[in-house]
Amino acid sequence: MNTKTIVITGGPGSGKTSIIKELEKRGFTCSEEVSRDIILKAREDGIDQLFLTNPIQFSELLLKGRKEQFHTALASNNEFFFLDRGIPDIPAYMEFKGDEYPEFFSEACKEHKYDAIFILAPWQEIFTNDNERYENFDQALEIHEKLIETYTKYGYALRDVPFGSIEARADHIIDVVKAL
Repeated sequence: MNTKTIVITGGPGSGKTSIIKELEKRGFTCSEEVSRDIILKAREDGIDQLFLTNPIQFSELLLKGRKEQFHTALASNNEFFFLDRGIPDIPAYMEFKGDEYPEFFSEACKEHKYDAIFILAPWQEIFTNDNERYENFDQALEIHEKLIETYTKYGYALRDVPFGSIEARADHIIDVVKAL
């Protein structure tokens, strides 16, 4: 079986994790966002914001984790495998921050191709900060634009997910992927 790799992306606080949890609840195989684990591990090591203090190291750890998720998805026996963010999110965030990055990040984006990308726009009503999210809502809007630019640069047609309940948003994604 050829597993379809489906990325759900968007700026911080747009509802990605809630949708991933809803898809898991419905029996779909999903991968969770790896950045939170990296952030928490760095904090255990005494680094409060690894992305801010050493963005390349943080991004290399993200790349490793997202590549592993991609290969796990391909090796699965599932019709669909949903991923909370994809590899192109990494250069999008570095561009948002204004950081230069090594070419191997771009190469990874070209070598690991997903079957579909869903993007969630920032949504003021559900946006909240937490211990792992340092961006404010205006920055979430900027990140959203960088995500659109970056995924488009790598040849993806992004599919918007309309605002609505978590269930309705998950229904929308499921309806679209079943038609792929």
